[in-house]
Amino acid sequence: MLSLSKYDQQLIIPSLKHIELNHTNIMEQEIKYVHTNLIAKDWRKLADFYIKVFDCKPTYPERDLHGEWLDKLTNINAVKIKGIHLLLPGYDTNGPTLEIFEYTEKESNPGPILINNFGFSHIAFRVENVEEAISKVIEHGGKKYGEFVKNDYHDIGTVSIIYIQDIEGNIIELQNWK
Repeated sequence: MLSLSKYDQQLIIPSLKHIELNHTNIMEQEIKYVHTNLIAKDWRKLADFYIKVFDCKPTYPERDLHGEWLDKLTNINAVKIKGIHLLLPGYDTNGPTLEIFEYTEKESNPGPILINNFGFSHIAFRVENVEEAISKVIEHGGKKYGEFVKNDYHDIGTVSIIYIQDIEGNIIELQNWK
């Protein structure tokens, strides 16, 4: 049975009122969120950023992936991938991870990372003090993407929030709810 916090109930459930669930179409197997992959220019520097700024914990071993199985999986010939999984803050050792990988053959992005690009936009961290977290991000080479704002969502609470960027330009949301 899914258990939601009051915040999650107020945010998610009203948006689902128009959806009629057909329980016969729901998969009959257990499903669990495992990781989000982030492709890095320099996986060690990017992993170090998330470890120092957000207290992510490395889960070893480091990955050094190659071989025919990986060529088939990625559809890239002679592909080599190095990287690591970082346990996200607030979870035990079985929690979801941020998978930071670096490919030996790199594709360059055609343009800047923007908040409204198609695909994955950002990852979010709830922090105790957003302004302190902003300072820590900047201290470790990140930068602001947007402005720090506070907004009152009448029935949910007040959010303090900002979009920032890590050292490779990936967008991160920092938030705190009161």
